[in-house]
Amino acid sequence: MTASPPPSSPRPRPHRPGRLSRLGRRGGPRFPARLRGPGGHLIGAYGLLALTALLFLIFSLTLPRTFPTLDTVDSILFNQSIPAVLALAAMVPIVTGAFDLSIGYGLGLAHVMVVQLVVNEGWPWPLACLAVIVGGVVVGVLNGVIVAFGRIDSFIATLGTGSMLNAVTGWVTDGGRIVPGPQGLPAAFTEIYDSTFLGLPVPAFYVLVLAVALWLVLERLPLGRYLYVLGSNPRAADLVGIPIRRYTVYAFAASGLIVGFAGVLLAAQQQIGNPSVGLDYLLPAFVGALLGSTAIKPGRPNAMGTLVAVAVLAVGLTGIGQMGADFWTVPLFHGGTLLLAVGLAGYSARRLRTGVVAARDAPAAPPPSSPTQDGGAAGTPP
Repeated sequence: MTASPPPSSPRPRPHRPGRLSRLGRRGGPRFPARLRGPGGHLIGAYGLLALTALLFLIFSLTLPRTFPTLDTVDSILFNQSIPAVLALAAMVPIVTGAFDLSIGYGLGLAHVMVVQLVVNEGWPWPLACLAVIVGGVVVGVLNGVIVAFGRIDSFIATLGTGSMLNAVTGWVTDGGRIVPGPQGLPAAFTEIYDSTFLGLPVPAFYVLVLAVALWLVLERLPLGRYLYVLGSNPRAADLVGIPIRRYTVYAFAASGLIVGFAGVLLAAQQQIGNPSVGLDYLLPAFVGALLGSTAIKPGRPNAMGTLVAVAVLAVGLTGIGQMGADFWTVPLFHGGTLLLAVGLAGYSARRLRTGVVAARDAPAAPPPSSPTQDGGAAGTPP
């Protein structure tokens, strides 16, 4: 009877450089040191918020009698509420990697239609507001269908639909303004913009509620995660089974809904139908949306970052205006900030992708060897 050979110890698996090791020695994910450092993350996430506070301090020291007052705060909250709402509308398609250039034209048509329906058609103002918001959703769905199913670049598609919306605005107004009679618009309608709550302008609460709602959808619901995947890698979204076309339409529909709501607020603010006022909000909206992608969640568009970006623009423009700057400084400020926003957004996205690639390609640490009875290590020659 022959004795069976002793069982051999399992041979250690060779280490393969380049494979992603999900777990390190302590069972945690392995990332490069630059991604683990809290300082760079804090600066990237909250640097824009710190810049807002710094600008407020500088203007307060420069203009101590006029800038650091409650009147200035109320003016900022009143005047920047509509640009903030429109910036949030522009942000939603950007999440999916698309751009909606029709939002300025849509804003002009929406507020004109509210005044037209109330003044010339005799509609009750709540019904007129509801009809305009539903119309904004329809326009957004149309944009999404053209981009997703027509396979037309979002720049070209929304620029074309925006031109058509501008034509409808000219047809409705006949090239002039719609001015209410001596009685004006209903007081209950204008109060949705002019009133205050808890000592603060009501429009500020609209912006806050809208931003929180978008934050919940984008950061806490599967819909938001699908939209972010669609924007970062459409091919990967298609491979994992995300219906790309449907979610593209969803993003543009949400943008159209927010634009319709902004048009209602603009009508309550202006109290007339001005066919040329919508385009004035287009550039600030995109500046806020793109600059917001460098704050709070650097590298991707997000609602809270957009609010911070709008705050930076509001403080800067208010301070410049109180210092007596000429009218041409406003478009200069917006244009320069837009270039800065695009550059910073691209840099943040590239840095995020570089960090992810570095983490993916980082070599895995070999598993810790178990000591043998003679003090050596299993699988290694004595």
